[in-house]
Amino acid sequence: MDALYILINCDLGSEIEIINELAKIPEVKEVRGTYGIYDIFVKVQANSSATLEDIVTHKIRRIPKVRSTVTLTPIISQGGR
Repeated sequence: MDALYILINCDLGSEIEIINELAKIPEVKEVRGTYGIYDIFVKVQANSSATLEDIVTHKIRRIPKVRSTVTLTPIISQGGR
């Protein structure tokens, strides 16, 4: 199973609204509000990289009040395997 981590900047005060929308996406496995440069952290898992790309492009980035995203693609799996 492939995974991505996404950092989101959003409109001020819209964090909870966006977190609730993200939680409705079945492939979103973790979503948290954060302090600092980014407002929201998201972990997404799917069976293929094409599915992950579709989720980021057509679901997450199109949520109203999302201003920008940074997608992090892991280069090594947990435990070095």
